[in-house]
Amino acid sequence: MLRIGVLVSGGGTNLQAILDALDNGTITNAAVEVVISNNQNAYALERGRKYGIESICISPKDYESREEFYEAFLNKIDEYHLDLIVLAGFLVAIPSAMIQKYRNRIINVHPSLIPSFCGVGYYGLKVHEAALARGVKITGATVHFVDEGTDTGPIILQKAVEVQEGDTPELLQRRVMEEAEWKILPEAINKIANGML
Repeated sequence: MLRIGVLVSGGGTNLQAILDALDNGTITNAAVEVVISNNQNAYALERGRKYGIESICISPKDYESREEFYEAFLNKIDEYHLDLIVLAGFLVAIPSAMIQKYRNRIINVHPSLIPSFCGVGYYGLKVHEAALARGVKITGATVHFVDEGTDTGPIILQKAVEVQEGDTPELLQRRVMEEAEWKILPEAINKIANGML
């Protein structure tokens, strides 16, 4: 049984996609053990609690320094003996000590087809604003392993999504989530849980 921790900063729609996939059997041989957010007001924490999953906030604001926060954060992660850490809209840089300790056991979902519109500063709506500004006809989402860079780790899965006439960043964001992120993130987790990766 793959023990998963999901790290979130906001609404938790990708977390919900994972929970739905566990419920309907799209993901097997896995369980979410903990949901951790840096934002105490993240609706994702409520989503986790509804499923009886321990859902906690560890915020950098509660620590004197980033180093103290990272130490507390890693200690909390270690408590759960996780096999896989899923970054599902987590807007905090992962400390290098954690990347080294959990090498090839941290995955992230990014709302573009990496290497397009990724790296430092590309998150949330900014990714979709950049895609529309560039005039691309195809965008999508990528699930990748996390390494020391920003969106630079090995790619696991990608799914393309068409950009449509009249798209706003918000419309495009929603379509990328529905057609790509919510499909490939559970698929990647299932592959890992069942030794297909």
